[in-house]
Amino acid sequence: MAVLIQIRDADKRFGDQILLDGAEASLVDDVKVGFVGRNGAGKSTLLRILLGEEEVDRGEVIHHPSLRVGYLRQHDPFLPGESALDFLMRDSGQPDWKCGEVAGQFELKGAYLDGPVKALSGGWQTRVKLAALLLHDPNLLMLDEPTNFLDLRTQILLEHFLRQFSKAALIVSHDRAFLKATCTHTLELSRGKLTMFTGKIDAFLDYREERLEHDRRVNATVIAKQKQLQRFIEKNRANASTASQAKSKAKQLERLQTTEIELDEPTVRIRAPRVQPRSATALRCTDMAIGYPNHCVAKGINLEIEHGERAAIVGDNGQGKTTLLRTLVGSLPPVGGTLKWGHGCDVGTYAQHVYTSIDERQTVLEALEYHCDRETTRQEVLAMAGALLFRDEHVNKKVKVLSGGERARLCMAALLLGTDNILVLDEPGNHLDVETVEALADALLEYKGTVIFTSHDRHFMRRVATSVIEVRDGTVRNFFGDYETYLQAVEQEVDEGERQRNAASGKSASAPPAKAGGAADYRAAQQDNRRADKELKNLEKKIAKLDSQKKQLEQQLLTETDPKKAVQMHQELTEINAEMATAEERWLELNPF
Repeated sequence: MAVLIQIRDADKRFGDQILLDGAEASLVDDVKVGFVGRNGAGKSTLLRILLGEEEVDRGEVIHHPSLRVGYLRQHDPFLPGESALDFLMRDSGQPDWKCGEVAGQFELKGAYLDGPVKALSGGWQTRVKLAALLLHDPNLLMLDEPTNFLDLRTQILLEHFLRQFSKAALIVSHDRAFLKATCTHTLELSRGKLTMFTGKIDAFLDYREERLEHDRRVNATVIAKQKQLQRFIEKNRANASTASQAKSKAKQLERLQTTEIELDEPTVRIRAPRVQPRSATALRCTDMAIGYPNHCVAKGINLEIEHGERAAIVGDNGQGKTTLLRTLVGSLPPVGGTLKWGHGCDVGTYAQHVYTSIDERQTVLEALEYHCDRETTRQEVLAMAGALLFRDEHVNKKVKVLSGGERARLCMAALLLGTDNILVLDEPGNHLDVETVEALADALLEYKGTVIFTSHDRHFMRRVATSVIEVRDGTVRNFFGDYETYLQAVEQEVDEGERQRNAASGKSASAPPAKAGGAADYRAAQQDNRRADKELKNLEKKIAKLDSQKKQLEQQLLTETDPKKAVQMHQELTEINAEMATAEERWLELNPF
């Protein structure tokens, strides 16, 4: 078990902020690690240090000589007009057939592979980036919030890919369900210290809570003992007959120390808007169509949402979830049919297009006080600001200097301090860490109003949703079942698609085949599969070598002036093309697209 990266006694500071303080950790070659910590703890900084883009102030980061890192970046690496296949070939230097094979693992084919990559949704672009990573044959994947903006189907594909990926991975994510499905270890960055836990995220969170509770109980016992000793000392130190005992007790008191509770920040507590519960229908859509001029996204929509529901909008990226939400809140007019809110509905919106609605001249505190109801105290405003990571001097920052993530959190805080009895939320968990997402879920469960929301965080969806509305294939419908039922349905669709691709490519399924012919037939089938896999690898090496020879000859032909040599090169090219065609034909027989 090789250590790919080792962090030794590392320190890192930005001004007064301590990000790493004697941090120690090791990443080994066959372990997938979920990397967690509060927002601002320094996770992104540590990733840049591991990538060599930043240096530690003290200590060292040791890379194994064979380390090959595949890093999923958030920025856009695509050129204008470039197709996904063009990008994969340019980025990896691999031939088109190899790029097409790897792209197929992420269901990239047809227009998704050959059309303009910039025209794809964020989720499909992430699939392209993942295929590019795999083509570089990394032995350590680093994924920074990979599930942001990924639809459920793509998340499941990514999970399956990571479970089959036999090398190491370091995954930063606030999505508990995703970390639970993919990582066997958990790494926490807290107060500059790195803690590696051998276990999944749920077990780690339980362990951390148990540890904190144990420390609290021990501290309570120590404090009680300290008070008892202090009283004895004060009572007896002036008495000659008991002075020696008091002195002994004083030494005991000096040795008694409480344990420092390892918390990055105070426990997050978010309050929901204070509203009166209502009954009857909150929203009714009748034969509604949604979309844009000259483009209808979905039609024939007949929906009713009751007061008090927490309706989750689900569906693949590009199907129209955001278009539906924007139509519901009036940012887009319906293309057809009718949409009607019930009497007394006050609708509050959290979505990317409203991040710019806050007055940039205000401070964070001024913006929150402007949006809160009259009964909200200054202390409640500060508590909400703190829960959304605006603490101390940060409440006096001007809105105009806030980052996109900070503006998003400010909009969320302002919405929750208001009095709206309908909340329409588009990806409310983005820009929030694990603890804050949990606190937001708690607040929405206590909320007496109606919630219509979309999220890619399955743990959050499971906790909050009471009903499911699916956007799919040009229509919107109530899904008859809870979110868990919907999740199982999508899992089955993905599994079926993978079975069909495996059958088409001649790959064996993960489960052993039925033993109709007995154990001997099963062993023979396994041997055939191994022989086929070996032949495939040899063919790939041969095709890659021939392709390189072909390109070299074609370059030489461009400058060759001797007719005899040119004829000879043409003959060699013809032979190479014939040999490549035979090899590719055999490769397709063993592993067709």
